[in-house]
Amino acid sequence: MKTDKAALVLACIAVVIGIGSTNGPVKEMIAGLKPQAEATVMSYAMNQAEDDLRAQITRRAEALNAQPVNAVVDRVWKAIPGYNGLEVDVEATYRSALLRGPEAGLKLLYRQIKPKVSLDDLGAQPIYRGNPAKPMASLMINVAWGNEYIRPMLDILDAEKVKATFFLDGSWLSRNKELAAEMLKRGHEVENHAYTHPKMSSLSRTRATAEIEKTQKLLKESLGVTNKWFAPPSGDFNQQTVEIAASLGLKTVLWTLDTVDWRNPSPESVVAKISSRVEPGTLILMHPTASSSQALRGMIRGIRAKGLQLGTVSQTLSAERIMTAEVE
Repeated sequence: MKTDKAALVLACIAVVIGIGSTNGPVKEMIAGLKPQAEATVMSYAMNQAEDDLRAQITRRAEALNAQPVNAVVDRVWKAIPGYNGLEVDVEATYRSALLRGPEAGLKLLYRQIKPKVSLDDLGAQPIYRGNPAKPMASLMINVAWGNEYIRPMLDILDAEKVKATFFLDGSWLSRNKELAAEMLKRGHEVENHAYTHPKMSSLSRTRATAEIEKTQKLLKESLGVTNKWFAPPSGDFNQQTVEIAASLGLKTVLWTLDTVDWRNPSPESVVAKISSRVEPGTLILMHPTASSSQALRGMIRGIRAKGLQLGTVSQTLSAERIMTAEVE
């Protein structure tokens, strides 16, 4: 409607100016009115453009705004992290767009809204997956052996620009500090996989505590790492294990999807399995093996083909929202 009015005003002015282009009193009158008329039209057009810009931003905000999702304890998946909400700041975006000008394109300014309930509020619970609304997955690589495959896997991760999380057996770390340091140097996350790869559920409280704590201290002393996550060897644990880890400041993390690479499956079957089953929030378990080493590049590309980003366990389990290119 406003656009139609503007067009009508412009048309009328054009007619008047056309009449005034001939010699005579009308031309003289128009000569006096013309600057004022042009200023009025220009002001109207600018106001109209600004109104349209604000309306466009408001529409985009309504489409993108999302409520935060609280962390919950699921009957099957146990602790599931929350996910930040998104609120486009319409006024800040509008002011920024006016300053930047139309040639810069429209960038939406936003703020993330934290959920009311976070992982920290859920108590001592195991974690098997990230939030299903977050389009990210993680490679969690448990290391107690397989040195010959680690550097080739690191090279592939570098080439594909992917950061993974390596869970290190403490006894392995004590013998391979340089190789562990190489993981850190290349930007990967390094975490706790107990000390002697025991069956955690069968241990006394004292022994279970020592298994986790000894590796935690070794990570700090040898690599300067402040340990956050504990992955039980072979996925074996009980509630005591989770509570001990929590008392040491660690969250217990397992996996959503297993390569089962210790059975030496073909690389093709590993790629097919992961590519077909991965979804938002998936934690993918693997080890430094021939199967996973040869399948790694294909897995990464299969995961990305589903529109998922790859991040560390910390990144995938955080509530931080994955942002689209149109917001900043």
